[in-house]
Amino acid sequence: MYTIYVLFLNLSVLKQRYKSVRDRSLILSHNFHSEDYNLQADYFVSPPKWHLAHTTWFFEQMVLQNHLHDYEVFHADFSLLFNSYYNTLGKRIDRRWRGLITRPTVTEVLAYRKYVDSAILKLIESPQLTAQIKSLITLGLQHEQQHQELMQTDIKYSLSFNPVYPSICQKNDCVHQTNTEKGWLNISEGIYEIGFEGDGFCFDNELGKHKIFLHKFQLSRSLVTNAEFVDFIEAGGYQYANFWLDNGWHWIQQNKIAHPLYWTKQDNKWHQYTLAGLKEIKPDEVLAHISFFEAQAFANWKGLRLPTEFEWEIAASQLSWGSRWEWTNSAYLPYPGFKIKEGAVGEYNGKFMSNQMVLRGASGYTAKNHSRISYRNFFSAESQWQLTGIRLTKG
Repeated sequence: MYTIYVLFLNLSVLKQRYKSVRDRSLILSHNFHSEDYNLQADYFVSPPKWHLAHTTWFFEQMVLQNHLHDYEVFHADFSLLFNSYYNTLGKRIDRRWRGLITRPTVTEVLAYRKYVDSAILKLIESPQLTAQIKSLITLGLQHEQQHQELMQTDIKYSLSFNPVYPSICQKNDCVHQTNTEKGWLNISEGIYEIGFEGDGFCFDNELGKHKIFLHKFQLSRSLVTNAEFVDFIEAGGYQYANFWLDNGWHWIQQNKIAHPLYWTKQDNKWHQYTLAGLKEIKPDEVLAHISFFEAQAFANWKGLRLPTEFEWEIAASQLSWGSRWEWTNSAYLPYPGFKIKEGAVGEYNGKFMSNQMVLRGASGYTAKNHSRISYRNFFSAESQWQLTGIRLTKG
């Protein structure tokens, strides 16, 4: 669900923003081969073709069918094929089988995008355009930016199972950042305000500005590096149950996990798979693709802890952030006064407030102008395939 917010966008700005966001999805897929578009290695990732179609379906279903007179859907089967999780909008295929949708073809999906884009631009220029429609279009663009990040992390996960470690992006895989700050940031005890307030876009899970009390604490100005995590591995971090939550210990035992995702040892040196191929780990680079379970175990090993999402939000304006989604020790729960709205858009966030942990910040895969201090990302504790990292706290 999107927040109710004030939009001051004029039509030319809205049109330009629509075109630039939609074009970026195609730019990100330029290096894919035809065989890549249907690649799906597990149930929690989706093929690139599905992302390109689903983000288009969102505009068709949420905006055009309800607000553009005489609009005709591109294809009657696409709602079944490209609905993600919206129960109020009818049947959908099991997400595990998205990679089996060889029909429609990539060419047909690209034609679908052009068809919907033309209709949206027509709507923006029509007298039918209202503040509500502008809000829905903006929500669709924010939704597409989320899928742009997923399209990159999903294809990386699926390609990682190829034993020759294919390269599709030589310039930047977004894992090579280093810390620019050192030391600890001191935050005083006090009552602070949490949540989004003001003009501009936010999701409904950020709403409900409220006060919280925080004890004094210190937050690391730097994220955990590869070298620091290698120390954890070599000290037996994956072998001692006392560092781990019980669910985390069960997870690493059941899945035989002994190092971060994409790491492998060759010639007695750690390497990691990147979209630029297999690369040797650089000790000073920031750790990536780590689960909450691993982050929490590492913090225990260090005698420290992960910050709560409230501590992170209060400190963020004084930190350098944005290279990694940062795990917090906060469960994904509603803020005071949160209510799930009626209709399909009400399914956007609220129904996932169970068994998820909050991440804050952004990553190298996150679209520009898509992050903010109040942004609440969320994934299950075992999730590794997002560009996630660790920031430690004490006190």
